[in-house]
Parts: sequence; structure tokens; C-alpha cells
Amino acid sequence: MSLGRPTATHDENRAVARTNIQSILVNQTKFIGDVILTSVLTRHLRATYPKATIALLCAAGLERFVVAQGIADMAIPFGRRRMRGTTYERVSELYRVTSTIRRQKFDLTIDLSDSKTSRILTRLINAPIRIGFDPPENPLRFWETQPANVFAATYGHGGEHYLYRYLSPLAALGIELADPVPSLQPIEACQVEARELLARNNVAKGSFIAVHAGASFEGRCWQPERFASVIGEIYQRSGLTAVIVGGPDEAPIAQKVLDAATSPVVSLVGKASLEVLAALLSEAFMFLGNESGPMHLAAAVKTPVVGLFGLTSPDIWGPLGVPSRTLRPSMPCQCIAKGICKEDETGGVYCVQRLPVADVARSALELIDVLRRNPIAV
Repeated sequence: MSLGRPTATHDENRAVARTNIQSILVNQTKFIGDVILTSVLTRHLRATYPKATIALLCAAGLERFVVAQGIADMAIPFGRRRMRGTTYERVSELYRVTSTIRRQKFDLTIDLSDSKTSRILTRLINAPIRIGFDPPENPLRFWETQPANVFAATYGHGGEHYLYRYLSPLAALGIELADPVPSLQPIEACQVEARELLARNNVAKGSFIAVHAGASFEGRCWQPERFASVIGEIYQRSGLTAVIVGGPDEAPIAQKVLDAATSPVVSLVGKASLEVLAALLSEAFMFLGNESGPMHLAAAVKTPVVGLFGLTSPDIWGPLGVPSRTLRPSMPCQCIAKGICKEDETGGVYCVQRLPVADVARSALELIDVLRRNPIAV
């Protein structure tokens, strides 16, 4: 795989690492799962530059989570929806974000978003050290240029998982990778709130599976009635009840699971902030859900995972650092949504809906059995 322009040499890396860096901006404006993977990068940056202020440019709505969980010292919101709006909305959002960032006078910027917009921001901010991918994940047009002056390998060198792309800037800075596993600690106050939520619903710690039936794209959602079937079999065979989690916008799909359920199910959808959700997931015996941010969050708080995948490969986006089972239908896909699926768009296909109930139930029950026979594995 061609990496285009070479990364910085060892001598150059050492020079960068010795630079008196007091402030760092990481541009990561994608989804919550991406932010959780990025936490490994910021953890290493904090260890290398303990006196530096680390900021994360993140999707609006994630700021409180980012700071509360210690992923960064400060978070700057980026309005993704405004950037898909009118020309005025796009220009005003870029102006607002750029003005905010330039007032901070960052010594180092790291562009993980790797988009046309993020490269515009990198150029406008113009920090002394600017790390970017060269070539970018999507090739530049002939009129575009890469504003970075330190280059990271496009896909990283540590492994196939997408995490290693987000860790690639460490090598460009001459920083050794110590621990590649995302790890978040539930906030004490949020843990109290999570336990109170569970207690009000007569659910005890470790007595339930956390179920997330939603996802950022409709095509990544396994059928609600199939979730209900698996939940019922898990309850019958293991005694574990189900607690459905998710954001307020996922209430309709959660209700479909509730309507089809034949076993005890509690819905906490829309009742927990992301910080409280992290605590809730840490109380669960296991997580069952679609490939999504909550799946990565469950793994980060050390809850075992059963993850359901479609076009996206578990080798690239699977849970890390915990006992897990991942399921994906055979490929190439025998399309079940012809005329609707968008080939090669992970959010625009419905491959996950080919997963049979029997396979998911079997994998979940196998993992439950392993965990009960060997609790130290958790």
C-alpha cells in the first residue's frame, strides 16, 4: 500500500518530540466511537507532554463527555449539521470555529478527521507543527494541497484495526505506543446516578445485559424483533434480564423491541447522558448491540461485548480489550435491500439484517457461559 510522501525521519521525529509543546489541538469531528478510539492517542500525548493543554475539536454535543472522561482538557464543538446546511451556515460555522481555535494559539495540531474541511481549518489555524495524513484516506484533487508539515502514515503500522490509523501520529512525533486499548473510568457521580436508575427499575449490578438496538445509520440496525427473540432466549437460558440503552432519538426502535419482547425488558433510552451511559454499561454483565458508539463505550469500560456487523469488518471496527463475540453475515452480501443499499457505503447497506437469530443467540450464550466459568476473564 502506497503511503505517498514519507513520514518524518527518526531525526526529525526526535526534533519534534523535543519541541516545547504547551498546547495541542486534535481534530476529531466524527462519531462517539471515533472519539473513544482517539482517547488512546490523547492518553499518550498527555503522558509525553504532561504540562501541555490538550483540546479536542469534536462534534457538537460531545463536549461534556470529552472533558468529563478526561479525553481532553477542553473541547471545542463543531457543528456537523451546520456544515451540511446553507452556504451562510457553513461559512459562519467555519468562522466561529477558526476564531475560537486561533485565540488559543496551539503549538501542535493533529488532523484525524482528514477531510477537506479539516484541511481548511489546519491551514487557517497554521500552528507551528501540523500533523496530517499524506496521502489522505481519500486522494486529494489536483488543486488541493496537504497543509501539514509533519506526516503520519495513512493507515498506521500497528495492526488492521482503524484504531491504529488514529495512533499513527504518535510515530510521527517519535512517541512509542505503550498501550493501544481504549480505557475509560466511569465518573463516581455518574455511577451513583446509574445505580439509582437501575434500582428504580429493580435491576441489580451484573444481573442484566445492556442492549443497544440503534446506530448512527439505519442500515446498521439489526431488526428489533430479532433483538427481542435473542433477549428472550438469553433470559430463559441464563436468567439475565435486558436493559435497553440509547439516545432520545432511538426511542422508536427501542419501543419496537419492547413491543416484541416476551421476557422482562427495561428501557432506559433517553434517560442517561453519555457520561451516565458509560457508568450504566460498566454495571452490565454484557453488552449486545449493533456496531456503534455504545459498543465501543462498553468495551472501554471493560464490559464484554457481542457486536453485530454488516458491511463493516469487525477486524477493523470491532471491540477492543474485552472478551467479545462479533458476528457478520457472509460476504459478498446476498443483497436483501436491492435498490436501497448503496454499495461500499457502510451506513447505506442493510447487510447486518441477514444475521439469523440462532447465530446471535448462540454466540451470546457461549460468551455468557465463558464469563460465568471464568469471571477473571472480564
